[in-house]
Amino acid sequence: VQLQASGGGLVQAGGSLRLSCAASGGTSSSYGMGWFRQAPGKEREFVATIMWSAGRTYYADSVKGRFTISRDNAKNTAYLQMNSLKPEDTAVYYCAASKYGTARLSNLYEYWGQGTQVTVSS
Repeated sequence: VQLQASGGGLVQAGGSLRLSCAASGGTSSSYGMGWFRQAPGKEREFVATIMWSAGRTYYADSVKGRFTISRDNAKNTAYLQMNSLKPEDTAVYYCAASKYGTARLSNLYEYWGQGTQVTVSS
């Protein structure tokens, strides 16, 4: 499975961005897709996850109500819509795929995209 993340950029606080994660190479409907982020000097943290099939979603408390994860099965693409962005959302965002479904732990994800930088200015 190969994952290609895109959509990052520079945005002012309060703005929005949509990240995309295109999957190829055979994801299963039982896979979960997740987004994680890593800010400079910090550990990678869970952001959101979704099942390819049923569409169940889970979010980190820090993004709940502001971020929305979704997927388009026909395009094999997952999305992360980020609204009301804050400077503390600045990080490299990674998408990942897990055969364990909607996992929150990064070590349960076998496949990772290359990361896309999101910078939120105050």
